[in-house]
Amino acid sequence: MDLAGPAMLRIYHAPGTRSVRPLWVCFELGLNVEIAPVDFSPAYRNTPEWRAISPAGKLPALTDGALTMFESGAMVDYILDRYGEGRLRPPAGTAERALCQQWCWFSEATLLRPLGLAALLRDPPEAVVAAALAKAQEAIGVVDAALAGHTHMLGAEFTAADIMMGYALAFLDHLKLLDGAAHRNVVAYLAHLKTREAFQRALST
Repeated sequence: MDLAGPAMLRIYHAPGTRSVRPLWVCFELGLNVEIAPVDFSPAYRNTPEWRAISPAGKLPALTDGALTMFESGAMVDYILDRYGEGRLRPPAGTAERALCQQWCWFSEATLLRPLGLAALLRDPPEAVVAAALAKAQEAIGVVDAALAGHTHMLGAEFTAADIMMGYALAFLDHLKLLDGAAHRNVVAYLAHLKTREAFQRALST
């Protein structure tokens, strides 16, 4: 698909959802982005109108000229590839870039996945909920250990890994799953991220 030429970056957004991630990236980069509010109700997300934009009914979605895409992590990658000019990610092919990608994937595939699977069930059994919470706590522990002595996921530098992870941890904090005693590094890290103007703006949009 040819993406050359002028384009209008638009992100379909509902407050508190994973659209916070691509918006946060745009705000960090100072990009001119159009925010298109979306009714997050299942009724709207199952309409032909929305499915024409996001075939799986997922939020967020992004359009940029002829491109239409979904999946928040993929959007973060696309925005940085097209508009980042080397910002918010280590150079490709480096160990640091590999670790950046590792934590980006971990935030979604491991940290949030157990709770997402449990949420898909109607009236999930207590054992399923308990297992999901245990897995989430284990994953939070992994992040907490990785942050020991570090300001950000890769050390001193703020990267896309912090954007991906920051949203995931803010969501878990909203669910009251972060323990100030057991997850001291994570709690301090999230508090630090929330001092960033772009994160505050994305969370309040």
